Amino acid sequence: RAISPLQVHVDPLFLRFIPTYTSRLAIISQSGQCQFCEPTGLASPADIFHINTVGQLVMTFDVSSSKQALVFGDSGGCVHLWADSPDVTFNAYSRETEFPMPCMVDTLPHLDWNDDLLPLSLIPVPLITESLLSDWPTANCSVTPRRAPPVDLEILRTMKKVGFIGYAPNPKTKLRNQVPYKLKEMDAEFDSYNQIPESPIGREEEPHLYMVPKKYRKVTIKYSKLGLEDFDFKHYNKTLFAGLEPHIPNAYCNCMIQVLYLLEPIRCHVQNHLCQKEFCLGCELGFLFHMLDLSRGDPCQASNFLRAFRTIPEASALGLIMADSDEATGKVNQGRLIQSWNRFILTQLHQETQEQEGPQAYRSVMGSTFGSSGESVIGKLFGCEVENCSTCRCGKETVRVSSSLLFTLQYPDMNSADKTIRQYEFAEVLKRSICLEQNTQAWCENCEKYQPTVQTRNIRCLPDVLVINCEVNSRKEAEFWKCQAEYELHNKMRKEDLEAMKMKENNPTEWEALCNAEGLSFYTSIEELKNIWIPCSIKMKLTKNKELEVTNWTENEGLSPSEDEENTYLYDLVVTVAHILDPRTGGNLVAHIKVGETYHQRKEGVTHKQWYLFNDFLIEPVDKCEAVQFDLSWKIPCILYYARRNLNSKYDLTIKNPIEASVLLAEASLARKQRKCHATFIPLMLNEMPQSSDLVGLDAEFVTLNQEEAELRSDGTKSTIKPSQMSVARITCVRGQGPNEGVPFIDDYISTQEQVVDYLTQYSGIKPGDLDAKISSKHLTTLKSTYLKLRFLIDVGVKFVGHGLQKDFRVINLMIPKEQVIDTVYLFHMPRKRMISLRFLAWYFLELKIQGETHDSIEDARTALQLYRKYLKLTKHGIDVDEFRKILKGLYEKGRKMDWKVPEPEGEVQNSPKSNQFSHL
Repeated sequence: RAISPLQVHVDPLFLRFIPTYTSRLAIISQSGQCQFCEPTGLASPADIFHINTVGQLVMTFDVSSSKQALVFGDSGGCVHLWADSPDVTFNAYSRETEFPMPCMVDTLPHLDWNDDLLPLSLIPVPLITESLLSDWPTANCSVTPRRAPPVDLEILRTMKKVGFIGYAPNPKTKLRNQVPYKLKEMDAEFDSYNQIPESPIGREEEPHLYMVPKKYRKVTIKYSKLGLEDFDFKHYNKTLFAGLEPHIPNAYCNCMIQVLYLLEPIRCHVQNHLCQKEFCLGCELGFLFHMLDLSRGDPCQASNFLRAFRTIPEASALGLIMADSDEATGKVNQGRLIQSWNRFILTQLHQETQEQEGPQAYRSVMGSTFGSSGESVIGKLFGCEVENCSTCRCGKETVRVSSSLLFTLQYPDMNSADKTIRQYEFAEVLKRSICLEQNTQAWCENCEKYQPTVQTRNIRCLPDVLVINCEVNSRKEAEFWKCQAEYELHNKMRKEDLEAMKMKENNPTEWEALCNAEGLSFYTSIEELKNIWIPCSIKMKLTKNKELEVTNWTENEGLSPSEDEENTYLYDLVVTVAHILDPRTGGNLVAHIKVGETYHQRKEGVTHKQWYLFNDFLIEPVDKCEAVQFDLSWKIPCILYYARRNLNSKYDLTIKNPIEASVLLAEASLARKQRKCHATFIPLMLNEMPQSSDLVGLDAEFVTLNQEEAELRSDGTKSTIKPSQMSVARITCVRGQGPNEGVPFIDDYISTQEQVVDYLTQYSGIKPGDLDAKISSKHLTTLKSTYLKLRFLIDVGVKFVGHGLQKDFRVINLMIPKEQVIDTVYLFHMPRKRMISLRFLAWYFLELKIQGETHDSIEDARTALQLYRKYLKLTKHGIDVDEFRKILKGLYEKGRKMDWKVPEPEGEVQNSPKSNQFSHL
């Protein structure tokens, strides 16, 4: 029924209930008058307010959804805002109230489930009193707290620490006080176990199931106060083969470096190669292979090789240089990346190591391998002459001959309508990939326009090593591999059943005896047959018509006497590289390598072949079936290497050291301002060339390229995530005997093209500009030039004397036999005691004050030599071991009293360490 009309004192144009009151009405007139009144009461003139519109008419009116403001719009284009306080809160995501719709089953609207903003009130729900299906009991539910995201790597890199508190500028990659809430990414990539990734073996299994086996997980080095000295690498590698450390930028290629090293012809050829090109991957790979040869199970690092790799323009253009952030977060598809790297490194080595007449040793750049007519060993190993034929529909045929170092698997087109995938043998897919036929648009000279053409590819010869990129980059290819492995498992099981039935029929008594024998099984384990599609051997044959035949082969079966050995090759699988999908660590790359007899002979003194898993510094023997098994849920095939049988017999496997004594002779400096009057060393003369067991004093200084990445634990202790990346800046060698003993013959400053973060001037003596060829006054050389000098000294057999040489050789990236190192830090050291600085030893034993303001490598190298002479004097046969131990105890007692600090000059006389106990020596 109609209620009594409401009398007001304004001409009503807009009526709106005020949400903050149950029955308060706002009445607005066009002239700008506003009255608030109750619908059931009388309007009072005292409740009228005026909006100052300066003569304009009010055209619109609204109340904010936050219920704190009124807004009026006038005909002059002005908006008037009224509020009860200066600070008004507005709802930035205001929407109209959604009211439930009546249940009209016949007219239900179409629901788009992909629309995130679709109102759920569109779904009619009947009124029920029973519990819903989604209302699970508490026993079946678990509380999942929202996990904290990791700290941005840029923040860790730029953090400055004051005590145990770190400060870093805001990188502004995220909104302040906001955290992205991504359920799927959080659950898949982040949980409490990957805040600090544990090393994968030797730890207890996590309380929940984990798909990736321990030995395949990404390995990380745990750094302590002593750095790497107390890290147990032997726990991960009980073989005598050398692993590679993973903490260096772009170390994702470690597994492929091991692949190239363990192919004997490449190992020998690369170590014979040497040129003057500053950044030559062939030379650096040869230096690294030499280190791997010398190592007896200790890990090496590919820092110099990767330093040269980062300077190659083609590598950067191909996207092979990974940023630190991409490597840490796992955003890059490493499987695709390593296949591109595989193609790049073979091409690069082929160009850099082409054979040339004349001596190999230290060729000049002008006489390098580029443009040489000779073919490299890389070309002979992997090269395959390919004939590409393009046929236009007009009938014109174009033939082009090229060379290919590897092939990429091309999978059959799978019809989307037919979801079943038929069975293919690996040999069949491989043949289709090598002899590829495809339709594409190409330019036709005859038609003078782009036309549909049929392009076919055929090979004219067979390579000695067949390299295959698997290209399993999508779910479709992974499903294809999975289906083929299931077909293969079914066929093998059926074959074993048939063989068992045949044996039962032919020899029933023998069959019965076998069945009764305990612990005897003639069935292969199903686990050993699962997830296998690729064969361990294949046979390839080129017919007289140059047609290719590819057949799956058995490993122990040879060629029949009637087959032509020139055009028929048997290949054995020697390498499989896999991408391990691990959401906790971002994934990693591993290699299964069949290590040949020559490597076992050198390392272990035995001759046999064995498959090994190479996962950075983790090396472990594995079974043959494990190398060819690919569970596509976590192990993706990337690269396959098939080597021709008896491959090594075709190649010269002798290594002739290409480094000659001429590298020690005088050389020009890269610095434009360096003059002879500034020379700090005298190069060796021909009659001074070092001999085996000669002494050489050595010291090196370093600069920092990347700061250390560390995090503070809740208990206040520091955990090193990634150590600082150092680069050698100065290397000094002094003569250890002869009339010129103590005179330096090498004092090289190393030019660097990478950005230096910290010159460490206080400790290194290196100043900004010393490493810049434009302004430096020092004797500036390339790292490769100085590296060759040190390599020659090591190969000759000299003994290096220095203080803390282990770190020096590690940063220089040199492996040196222990019998050629005399380290004064260990000569004057007692077990389970602290290491003593060179400065304190020089003051105590030699009464020398060194390292006053900064370090000088010439001074440090000379002092180390003098300390060694002092050690020899103290340990002569006239003094027994107990006497020398007393001298060391006196050294440590003096050090503790003085807090290991050398006194200032004014207190030098009274605190002189010269004591009567050895002053007579």
